[in-house]
Amino acid sequence: MCGMNAVRSPMAEALARQALPPTIFVASAGVRTGERDPFVDVVLAEDDLSLQDRLPKAIDDLDDGYFDLIVTLAPEAHHAALELTRSMAVEVEYWPTPDPTTAVGTREQIMAAYRDVRERLKTRIARRFIGLGSGDADD
Repeated sequence: MCGMNAVRSPMAEALARQALPPTIFVASAGVRTGERDPFVDVVLAEDDLSLQDRLPKAIDDLDDGYFDLIVTLAPEAHHAALELTRSMAVEVEYWPTPDPTTAVGTREQIMAAYRDVRERLKTRIARRFIGLGSGDADD
């Protein structure tokens, strides 16, 4: 879950779907919906992944309202998830993730910011769900 479900959380969803067994339900959403970001498509394609025709959606748009775990990637999303789950038995984890849309400079510098987010998310997913690494996101 992130702010607008346009960059970080759809990227995390695609990476988690690739890394986890298909029996595990994975979905992403935002506090509100934003516009699809073409840089996300480019960096996912570099890993042979695609969002296909997926569009950003808000948490209220998800078909399933029951989750065992909500991973939040932005402060706004974390606060919203805690409020949403206040009376539910759902684990909420906060993975601080930079917003690559704030990157400035050349196209390559901007792409580097998106690639950095992709790699951070791949590492966190592997450490949390596959048991690879120490669990420290800064390694």
